[in-house]
Amino acid sequence: MTIAEQMRRDWDERARKDPFRYIYSDVPTGSAEAFFASGEADYLRFVEPVFRQLEFDPAGRTVVELGCGVGRMTRSFARRFRGVYAIDISPEMLRQGRELHPEDARIVWLLGDGQGLGMVADAAVDFAFSFIVLQHMPKPEISLGYVTELLRVLRPGGVFCFQFNNRTAPTMNWKGRMVWRFFDRLREPVLGIPLQAPAAKLAAKLGLDPLHAGRTWHGAVLETSALLETVRRAHGTVSGLSGEGTGTAWCFGRRTK
Repeated sequence: MTIAEQMRRDWDERARKDPFRYIYSDVPTGSAEAFFASGEADYLRFVEPVFRQLEFDPAGRTVVELGCGVGRMTRSFARRFRGVYAIDISPEMLRQGRELHPEDARIVWLLGDGQGLGMVADAAVDFAFSFIVLQHMPKPEISLGYVTELLRVLRPGGVFCFQFNNRTAPTMNWKGRMVWRFFDRLREPVLGIPLQAPAAKLAAKLGLDPLHAGRTWHGAVLETSALLETVRRAHGTVSGLSGEGTGTAWCFGRRTK
């Protein structure tokens, strides 16, 4: 099984079980109203300040959202932009997203391939965005590849804004790290033997959520230097960098040419 297939399998499984919870756990279970309200709150908190600083007006423009899920923030983009390319690797997330937004023709739901944004042309959009997505990608090179892709699809002068994991210190003790490393490994075949089902049963007995395991959940940490170099090579200029050393770091700026 390829890494992209693992990503699709895991996020389909999470979507079938509880998409709201696995996209954004800080809302009451099953509450669509609270779920989408949280997306609007995060738009106002994270996106609008960037637009004010860079004097960017979304009216009449287009946005690509990497890792849209079922549309938690997509809905907020669609209220303000002329068009939204909502991309996710999970067909099940996209299916539910379409069902939750049946009449919004401004949203184009696109299936990702776990490698890039090949379904979007070069210099096709005015704003490129991603939140709580790069941190779940299994390897740093995959996350950095997507940063390059977010810049590729931007028009010259377009704005990018994305969140990433830049944590420099562990958030749990060595015992906790060992336990999760064990379950992360069992999300993948061992010597060709699939152990996902017995691992899930064991995790449940220990009071752990097996869908919080695996490289598609405990994903990549990006070094600041590698990130900045990736942005530079993709013809981007960083206007702001915040949250360094934490799991919720942000980077925003413009494509220069």
